[in-house]
Amino acid sequence: MSLRGDFERDGFAVVDGVFSDEELQKMKDSMAEIVGNMDLAEHPKSVFSTYDEDKHTSDDYFMNSSDKIRFFFEEGAINSEGELKVDKEVALNKVGHGLHFLDPTFREMTFHPKVQEIFREIGYEEPEVVQSIKKKIGGAVTDHVDATFLRVDPVEHLTGVWIAVDDATIENGCLSFIPGSHKETTALDYRFVRTHSQKGPLLKFIGTRPTYDSSRFVPVPIPRGSLLLIHGLVVHKSEQNTSEKSRHAYTVHVMERRNTVWSSDNWLQETADYKFPNLYTTEP
Repeated sequence: MSLRGDFERDGFAVVDGVFSDEELQKMKDSMAEIVGNMDLAEHPKSVFSTYDEDKHTSDDYFMNSSDKIRFFFEEGAINSEGELKVDKEVALNKVGHGLHFLDPTFREMTFHPKVQEIFREIGYEEPEVVQSIKKKIGGAVTDHVDATFLRVDPVEHLTGVWIAVDDATIENGCLSFIPGSHKETTALDYRFVRTHSQKGPLLKFIGTRPTYDSSRFVPVPIPRGSLLLIHGLVVHKSEQNTSEKSRHAYTVHVMERRNTVWSSDNWLQETADYKFPNLYTTEP
């Protein structure tokens, strides 16, 4: 079956051999430089989690990161006094959300001709990159759909790109999916949203959190240099990395702008000076 056929049938698709060893090393070197230059005194120790609904409820640092490079730590990496228990390179869960235009290397990989061609193949006409994340997976990521966090109307006009910078195996926490789950719902009441409140939490979850049958998940290991296309409504997760091997990944989320509305309740928003760049027309 074709890439588009696999994607429409399963809600995800594997594309092998997109990035060379040299390009993967450039991403690793660039991230090492970004983290190495990070001054901890200038960044709050914000913990990222998809489990705890209260992690970001008053987190302006997280909410206003669409046009910045900011740092989010693993659960358990910070002690009760707010100090790191391990080196910052190990403590980080992810770096985001403006790597795709602020860092030259990640900009080059995001607007790569091969990535552009993939989105043409699945029928995107005006794709816009809404966020980018460099992940170093240690902890698990609970089952979820991306539309919980990034909502568009029509709801299916959102696709994730998950690039394996290292081999992603079952042992080091590759992604698992419920194939075809993107077809089981087109509307979700469970969302992570801005409250638009001047008092109290800035962000919160609303609606009823869905539960999924764990027996339906299928692990999808992929080799380094390959990528996964992820439909905004397909259910996926990753387990904890139980191996000694790293599992670095670079993720971007792309919206089909044509005939689409970006929700004003999304935690992630454009700013007066920053608009989501077009995947086809932006230069690497």
